[in-house]
Amino acid sequence: GKELIARYLHRKSLRAEKPFVSVNCAAIPENLLESELSGHEKGAFTDARERKLGLVETAEGGTLFLDEIGDMDIALQSKLLKLLEEKVIRRLGSVREQSVDVRIVAATHRPLEELVREGKFRADLYYRLCVVQLHLPALRDRGSDILTLARHFLRTLASRYGKPVPALSADAETALLQHPWPGNVRELRNVLEQAVLLGVGEVIEAQHLALSSAAGSGAATG
Repeated sequence: GKELIARYLHRKSLRAEKPFVSVNCAAIPENLLESELSGHEKGAFTDARERKLGLVETAEGGTLFLDEIGDMDIALQSKLLKLLEEKVIRRLGSVREQSVDVRIVAATHRPLEELVREGKFRADLYYRLCVVQLHLPALRDRGSDILTLARHFLRTLASRYGKPVPALSADAETALLQHPWPGNVRELRNVLEQAVLLGVGEVIEAQHLALSSAAGSGAATG
C-alpha cells in the first residue's frame, strides 16, 4: 500500500519521466545500507572492485522512496538529513561531494514521534520529513476498497497468467471484508494470485481463499 501511494505521487508529479527508486530500509543490513544509498568508489572497502553508483544517484531527477525509514540506523539518519538539507551526497571512499536532484518520499509503520522521544530517531530529521504527511489506513479499515482492489487484482492476474477473470461469490466477498489483513495490500494480492493460479473456475468461493486464521492486530507492513 505505501509504495503504491508513493508511485502514484511520482506518476502525477513533474518528475514522472524520471526514475522512481524504492528502498526498504528494514530489508538491507545496516552496514550495507549506506553503501547502497551513497554508492562507493573502487577500493573503498575489501570487495569494492569498481565504482558503483548509489540508489540516490540512480534516482537523479526523480523520486527516492525510503520505506520503513523508522528502522534506519540513527548514524545514517544524520547523512540523510544532510542530503535533504544540502542536496549533496558523497560516495564511500570519495573525498568529493556532488550535487543531486532527488525528491525523498519516506514511509513507516512505526510511531516516529515515540521513537523521537526515546532518542531512536532524530528530531530534526523527523520534522524535516514531515513537511507533508499522508496517513494510509490499514487495509482492514478501508471497507469496500478491499473489494475494489480485489477485483483489480483479479483482472490483472488473470491477464498475466492467461486465464479468464473469475468473479467473487457473496461468501468470498464477506470473507475478504472480515479478514484482518495483517499483511495489508500485499497479502490481499497474494491470496488472489493463489486462487487464480489454482484455476478454481468462473467463481471464487470463500473456501478457495487461503486466508490465514491468525488474526493479526498489530501494525501491518504491506
